[in-house]
Amino acid sequence: MSIFFVDQDISQARTLHTDFYNNPDVFEFTRERIFGPSWQYTGDAGLLREPGHCHPFTFMEQFLEEPLVLTKDQESVIRCLSNVCTHRGAIIVNEPCKLSQLRCRYHGRVFRLNGRFQSMPEFKEVQNFPASQDNLTELPLFRWGSMLFTSLQTGNNHLPYFRDMMERVSWMPLDEFVYRPELTKHYFIKANWALYCENYLEGFHIPFVHAGLNAVIDYGNYTTELFPWSSLQLGMAKEEDDCFDLPPSSPDYGKKVAAYYFYVFPNMMFNFYPWGLSINIVKPLTIGTCKVTFLTYVWKDKLYNTGAGSNLHTVEMEDEAVVEAVQKGVRSRFYGHGRYSVTREQGTHHFHRMLSTLLQDYAG
Repeated sequence: MSIFFVDQDISQARTLHTDFYNNPDVFEFTRERIFGPSWQYTGDAGLLREPGHCHPFTFMEQFLEEPLVLTKDQESVIRCLSNVCTHRGAIIVNEPCKLSQLRCRYHGRVFRLNGRFQSMPEFKEVQNFPASQDNLTELPLFRWGSMLFTSLQTGNNHLPYFRDMMERVSWMPLDEFVYRPELTKHYFIKANWALYCENYLEGFHIPFVHAGLNAVIDYGNYTTELFPWSSLQLGMAKEEDDCFDLPPSSPDYGKKVAAYYFYVFPNMMFNFYPWGLSINIVKPLTIGTCKVTFLTYVWKDKLYNTGAGSNLHTVEMEDEAVVEAVQKGVRSRFYGHGRYSVTREQGTHHFHRMLSTLLQDYAG
């Protein structure tokens, strides 16, 4: 049995073994196994307003470091392509710009905005050229509202990760959600990325850690729902003023919902509040550090920074303090596993089960 086995029965299960947080070999194993095929936020469609706009970015910077580029062709189709020239590996697009074609500045190889090879000087004598491998690899691109997501695994289907969330909030007019880049915040945390996710995935700590949030959330009616590759924590409001005005088409119609806290494996959190959406993205940096980015989409300006979606920086500081303390604790020789609260830690148990499944081939 794998050292990372987590029993599917939460009442019997022990938490993930601490080697996951402390063993460098495990950290390297998870780099490709967990994050290589994952879906990640790549930016907002507003980055590519007109045909010809190109936006280079790095998929999981300082971790996987894969150079990619978003392009918008003359038919206004947005694509996600490899940003590495198929000749000698040079980076093609170095900064946001508007182009009619992609030209490598190293030796002049040219690609169309859809990634197809177009021309190359001094290559007339090369046999069996061009071939399919001379095109830029196109990666799957999923658009939800104006949010763009991609995966390094070609042919990867986004639905197992996003479908349950999309169906639950299908009544929300996401096209009205406006990305506010000036509200973006970055936090550098001295803890393993998974410890941050574990903390997010349970409301058990709210009465003990978040006095302000606990004042507006009805902890007694806080619930968790599990899906194949995601989960939902449903936060109920204590006061009518702090909840969604839900339409009859919502499956939660009649409830005083203050917040939808959706988690999408392995590292994205979508927090829907009556004012809009805060996306939290957790990126591993080292085995004991991670970067958390808060992205803001505002739906209703007048409600911004109210209810459960208020003082998010304060809540983050409170979370950081406990997560960094746990990082110190999981290094202890006297701690190997813990147990789960059956009523309050279903989300964390579900997260550990997903990790356990992907780690079953680890033979370190």
